[in-house]
Amino acid sequence: MVPKLRVARPTDQLAAVVRFYRDGLGLQELGSFTGHNGFDGVMLGQPQAPYHLEFTSRPGQLVGRAPTTDHLLVFYLPDRLEWQTAVDRLLAHGYPSVPADNPYWDKLGLTFEDPDGYRVVLQQAAWSY
Repeated sequence: MVPKLRVARPTDQLAAVVRFYRDGLGLQELGSFTGHNGFDGVMLGQPQAPYHLEFTSRPGQLVGRAPTTDHLLVFYLPDRLEWQTAVDRLLAHGYPSVPADNPYWDKLGLTFEDPDGYRVVLQQAAWSY
């Protein structure tokens, strides 16, 4: 069995962050909750993928922006058409690419910033580890 990975992160802008990852990045909403122990949240991913992202919000709690511009999620998309489709979808939803903090990511990919300042790299390469 392959372990599953959940990346959980709080946000002050739950609806805007969900729009970025769902509409811009193309992830599917896998589940959500409201008022669960004082938290609202949404899980996003692909139904059969071994990972998903969870974004939570707690009324009255401020979490702020990303601490640096080098906090990244990297998606490896080796198929050129799939990569271009993902890039075009983000651009069409009003999310421009930004220069990567580490120039390594600019060689084979494009970087986008979510509403909280966290970065997503779409790397047009195969995962090699």
